[in-house]
Amino acid sequence: MSDTLEALRAGRLHGVQRLDLTQLGLRELPREVFALADTLEILDLGGNALEDLPADLPRLHRLRILFCTGNRFERMPEVLGRCPALEMVAFKSNRLREVPAAAIPPRLRWLILTDNQIEALPDTLGDCPRLEKLALAGNRLSTLPASLARCEQLALLRIAANRFETLPDFLLNLPRLAWLAFGGNPLTLDHEAASLQQTTLPQVPWGQLQIEALLGQGASGQIHRVRDTTGRSLALKVFKGELTSDGLPSSELAAWLQAGRHPRLIGVEARLSGHPEGAEGLLMPLIDPACRVLAAPPSLDSCSRDVYAPSLRLSPATLLRMAAGLAHALGQLHARGVAHGDLYAHNILHDGEGQVWLGDFGAASLLQALPPAQARRCSGWMCWPSAIC
Repeated sequence: MSDTLEALRAGRLHGVQRLDLTQLGLRELPREVFALADTLEILDLGGNALEDLPADLPRLHRLRILFCTGNRFERMPEVLGRCPALEMVAFKSNRLREVPAAAIPPRLRWLILTDNQIEALPDTLGDCPRLEKLALAGNRLSTLPASLARCEQLALLRIAANRFETLPDFLLNLPRLAWLAFGGNPLTLDHEAASLQQTTLPQVPWGQLQIEALLGQGASGQIHRVRDTTGRSLALKVFKGELTSDGLPSSELAAWLQAGRHPRLIGVEARLSGHPEGAEGLLMPLIDPACRVLAAPPSLDSCSRDVYAPSLRLSPATLLRMAAGLAHALGQLHARGVAHGDLYAHNILHDGEGQVWLGDFGAASLLQALPPAQARRCSGWMCWPSAIC
């Protein structure tokens, strides 16, 4: 029994706002949780064996955020739709096949259904005017509810690695949609395969690399500083698995290869081979360690907006140099048929003097898979306010 669960059952957690009950093998929600109803806002039940939630869950009237990642749900519980304050729901990597209309909370702002078996979504999603972030990669979707056209706050959408033959037209009319990933679907697979076949990248065996340090990690993998047999230091991205929150590693690699070399892009020099766990990986140039990430990824509260350090100060001239460098890099991407899909400050390294480097193609998609009119719309999304302001 975890210390947290023991403390909960002993009544020692009175007044907490966040409760983590992860990796405990739970088959039902402990009833003692309801003693926290007047304060509990965040509940993490990830990595358990839950298949349902209690009918009186709305008693947790202050609950805003619920994580149920890595459980055994086959149907999203309808009781969620009656939780008055619930705005973020995560059911990543369950066994979900069905999302009932009644399961959608009216205040929904952020929904994570990545890595399930969902074939259809309810029209009630369109009744969520606050919906800002929707993660659906790795399901069996071939369409989206037309009601999503009413979700004018939707800023980030991940529909990679599903069964889309076409991209719904209404998506490109959403006024705030800035981060879209649609790779790994039937509409893109032929183009991705062609990009991968055309590559002449060398392969570097795992055994020839010395891992020196963890530099960072994101939705799709971890970045390590490594040294090869010549003594040269490189950056190695090791993918977390066959499917990430953004999509498939193969889609990322295809986009990265098609992007080509550019001084403001973190390019790819080689592919990893022989990883002991069979993981895919990419070797990239190592950016000067003095450079730093422009901002931290979004928080639970900021949802789709990066979090900037309060101490960050950049002059107007520096910002203009940064914007010009990024614009030039994006111009090359769009000319080569690549939509980055994740143009965020947390994917931008900078030196404080105006030099920038854009990386992480985990959400990138190939524009030539789209009809010309859709491709033009996608390539027009520059996202400057969200990326660097």
